[in-house]
Amino acid sequence: MKILVTGANGYIGCHVVVALLNKGCEVVACDIETGDIDSRAKIVKMNLFTEDYSDIYTRLGKPDACVHLAWRNGFVHNAETQMGDLSAHYKFLTALMEQGLKQLAVMSSMHEVGYWEGKIDENTPCNPITQYGIAKNALRQSLTLYCSQKGITLQWLRGYYILGDDAKNHSIFTKICQAAQEGKKTFPFTSGKTKYDFLHIEDLADQISAVAMQDKVNGIINCCSGKPVTLAEQVEAFIKEHGFDIKLEYGAFPDRPYDSPVIYGDDRKIRDVMALNSR
Repeated sequence: MKILVTGANGYIGCHVVVALLNKGCEVVACDIETGDIDSRAKIVKMNLFTEDYSDIYTRLGKPDACVHLAWRNGFVHNAETQMGDLSAHYKFLTALMEQGLKQLAVMSSMHEVGYWEGKIDENTPCNPITQYGIAKNALRQSLTLYCSQKGITLQWLRGYYILGDDAKNHSIFTKICQAAQEGKKTFPFTSGKTKYDFLHIEDLADQISAVAMQDKVNGIINCCSGKPVTLAEQVEAFIKEHGFDIKLEYGAFPDRPYDSPVIYGDDRKIRDVMALNSR
């Protein structure tokens, strides 16, 4: 199976490329920068936002499926680029599909749901409250309509709280690593009571690759653990695991107003996907 991965040089993309290659897929890896992409892939250096889309499907190798991970400023939730880039994402993806692509998997986030307490499934209403969430949700709605009209398989991958490969991440775990390297003994923290759905980057890549390699389970698919854990528990375990001599300064920062007390994914569909992948 030949799979195109956009944003292949990014934090998630590098791991997805490796996971697909290790499962025997032929991978076309596309990004603006390509230095961190596994050399086993066919690497294409390309800016998706400035490219001429004529014959783009052929130029990218006529893939069987596309895993669309490309997204600027994914960690800057209210950046102007969130809505500014939206049309370019839509134009690129619809050009691929108009020219022959039959299966599309797009990476998204729990932030498209907005404020929600508890488990998120594919029927949970979306009321995003950040520019990032608004843009992702708008892309989902437009692609859902387009793909249903064209008979194209759409897999909407909803991510949660990712950890691992912390040098490339922009999470609290990255910041704790930096603080420890600088010799700091304390780290300013929130209450730590918020519960998230944590998933290691390699497990996430395994799930994303498994989704793209099948077309039986489609629509919104939570890439998640399905288990809510408090931020304090996860961070304390991270500090202990790495042997850092650093203590959390609880209450130094307020919890973010758009974060729910507990939010996690319904993992039933991803478990079905992984069962198919193991056969």
